[in-house]
This record gives sequence, C-alpha cells and structure tokens, in this order.
Amino acid sequence: MTIPAGPASESDNPHAESSSFRVFLVDDHAVFRSGVRAELSRETDMDIVGEAGTVREAIAGINSSSPHVVLLDVHMPDGGGVAVLRGIDAGPECLALSVSDAAEDVIAVIRAGARGYVTKSISGTELAEGIRRVAGGDAVFGPRLAGFVLDSFTGRSAAPEPPLDPELDSLTPRELEVLRLLARGYTYREIAEELFISVKTVETHASNVLRKTQQSNRNALTRWAHKRRID
Repeated sequence: MTIPAGPASESDNPHAESSSFRVFLVDDHAVFRSGVRAELSRETDMDIVGEAGTVREAIAGINSSSPHVVLLDVHMPDGGGVAVLRGIDAGPECLALSVSDAAEDVIAVIRAGARGYVTKSISGTELAEGIRRVAGGDAVFGPRLAGFVLDSFTGRSAAPEPPLDPELDSLTPRELEVLRLLARGYTYREIAEELFISVKTVETHASNVLRKTQQSNRNALTRWAHKRRID
C-alpha cells in the first residue's frame, strides 16, 4: 500500500486530539471481520465501534455509531459498498477493503465517495496506518489502484465507467433509505418505526422521491427501484 508522502500535522488532522480512531467494519464474511478486528486490536489507537454483514445493517450501524472511518467491502448483496456509501449520513470517511483489484470496482466506489481503496492482501499494520491517513483527510491507494483512479479522471481509463443515473444520484441518503423500504413493500408506519422518524417525515421523503424520480405512484416507483436493483 502506498501512503501519501508527508505526515499530516496535528492542525490538519481532525482526530489528532482523539485517543483512538473509531472504526466501523463492513464485510459479509464474519470470519474476515473477526480477522480484521484481531489485527486492529493490536493497535492502541484503534477502536472497532461496530460491524455489519449486510448493506442494511451497515447503513443503520454507521449512522448510529458515528465512526471516524468505515472499512468497506465492495462486493456484497443488495448493492455492495456503493449502496452503503449512498445510504450513510455525511461524516465518516470510507476506505474500501476488497479482494478485488479490478479497475471498474475501484472507480465505482471512489466515484460513490470512498476516500481510498486497498486490497485484502494488506497487512494489519499497513491497514491501521491507512485508517489513520484517511481519517486525517488523505487518500490512500495501492500503486496500481491509484493509477486506475488517475486514468479515470483524466479520461484514459479502458475500464467501463459506472452508468450515470441523475435521478438516483439526486436522492439524499435518507430518501434512498425510504426508497429501499418502499420497494420492499413496507408501509409508511413500518418505515417510520424502522428509521425512528415520524410518519409525516416518511410521507415527505416519499413525496420527494416520487418527484425526483418522476414516478406517478408507489407501484411505478417500486418497478423503477427494482429495475435498478434497489431493494
């Protein structure tokens, strides 16, 4: 893994005065999560504040635990790392941690908002340093992966670009959560209970989703969501 040159000063690092870095781990393999937890437990400034094996659990856990950094698997059911990035509130930085080093995976997750991307061959010490750097505002990539990102943003990448979806991209993280639950058949009251918000707030979000996606009713919206594999 390549760590950007030049150490961040304490004034540049928002967590410089923190005794530990709060980390949330997202991966659909429990054995792998246990291994990462064990590796990071050797670092005195690392604190795993939560973990999740599904997109839905990840979004809820991250939004409620306020971590500094999210270690994020790329390939999981229900949309993977990109779906998590779109569903969480602003705040934590995200470092993708994946077995894949495919250009299209790197580009997709970075475009969705991740701050860096490393592969699962990384050592525990390197991963901890990557977490510190991402928390401090740096971007962290392996040498080959950094090349993918550079090629993508300079127009030289041969990898397929993630398809643009302006209507989907216009949704806020909360609206996307409401959309997913609507697509699963939840009632407004069930959504309110699931997200710990009022029914009136759910109605407002649902109205915004219908308007932004240009759908006339809930049935049409559900078909629209399923077509994009949002469920």
